[in-house]
Amino acid sequence: MNPGMKLLLVVLIALEISFTQSLIVNVILIAVSFGYVMIKRMNFKTLFLLIFWPLFPALGLFVSQWLYGSAGIHFAWVLFTRIYAYVFLGATFTLTSSITDLSLTLEQDFRLPSKFAYGVLAAFNLMPKIREEVQIIKTAALMRGEVFHVWSPKLYFKAILSSIQWSQNLAEAMTSHGFVEDEPRTHYKVIRITTLDWGLFIGLLVIVQALVFSIHY
Repeated sequence: MNPGMKLLLVVLIALEISFTQSLIVNVILIAVSFGYVMIKRMNFKTLFLLIFWPLFPALGLFVSQWLYGSAGIHFAWVLFTRIYAYVFLGATFTLTSSITDLSLTLEQDFRLPSKFAYGVLAAFNLMPKIREEVQIIKTAALMRGEVFHVWSPKLYFKAILSSIQWSQNLAEAMTSHGFVEDEPRTHYKVIRITTLDWGLFIGLLVIVQALVFSIHY
């Protein structure tokens, strides 16, 4: 499915289950999403992290509702499964879609301004460089006898200064490659929303509506 359509579908379903209290629908969404990402050959380390990290907020919501809530144990399970429904719905997008394809389709099919689309793409591609720069800043501080922790303001200040320099270099690089704002552009990779994309989007959305309105437990 088109990445933009897939993202829109995931967001709509996630918003909808936020206002429903159907335990079975949540379980069905988790099962279907889990099956989809497994078909896409998700590795077991990623699967473990998807199950392990949400366990803490899910258990927190469950215990809070169970012990102190007034809606009963059923709603506690609804909250527990809702967290995992969000996680696995998100995984169907993040683990199977390319950020490059998403940026291109948002620009070409959803009329997102080019400067914003390419800016977001550049930010994602700079993440490894940012992590590397943060490590360099920490190492340089250690050589001066300073220790920068996660909460150290100096660490973020120096990282922001580096990011400003990179943004200027990136802007100059885009200009040198012929990028001009608000001008017609050609694309090396054209992404279009096909009839199949619309069919999958509408079909899956209709199925979810049928489940939500027919299953109330």
